Amino acid sequence: MAEKIRVATASLAGCFGCHMSFLDIDERILDLVELVEFDRTPITDIKTIGECDLGLIEGGVANAENVEVLREFRRHCKILVALGACAVNGGIPAMRNAFELKDCLEESYVGGVGIYNPGIPNDPEIPLLLNKVHPIHEVVKIDYFLPGCPPSADAIWTFLTELLAGKPIDFPYTQIHYD
Repeated sequence: MAEKIRVATASLAGCFGCHMSFLDIDERILDLVELVEFDRTPITDIKTIGECDLGLIEGGVANAENVEVLREFRRHCKILVALGACAVNGGIPAMRNAFELKDCLEESYVGGVGIYNPGIPNDPEIPLLLNKVHPIHEVVKIDYFLPGCPPSADAIWTFLTELLAGKPIDFPYTQIHYD
């Protein structure tokens, strides 16, 4: 039997919707595990990444930990994919880019509705926020972009199966048309 393709996934600043869409491939995941071995991913709960053939990253880059995870994936993945709108262009998290970080923190932790015990957290366990949310290609080289919020399970399936088969990725119009 041929050696399986090693796949890792991570979620940065986003809603985890792309991973949920990935899981929506349903029973096809059984076909996928015949072709791949999962490394670091919430599916396996493995916390460290080994050498991988393919990395799928969802979410934008909003804090220092996101930068660290993304750079680690780039070092360990031969192919790196921006999965979903947040990874491709910053998505919903990047809406804060229209405001100064200080103003966002004060609204969230000091002056917002329902704040009890106001104060901006200052704990070394909390990753430092970046001034802006970045799409992942602004931090590392990305090999493929799969847009959508989230991309459909069928689009993810088409992408993965064609990539793993070494074919050019060709989506049916219905998988990439957003009404």
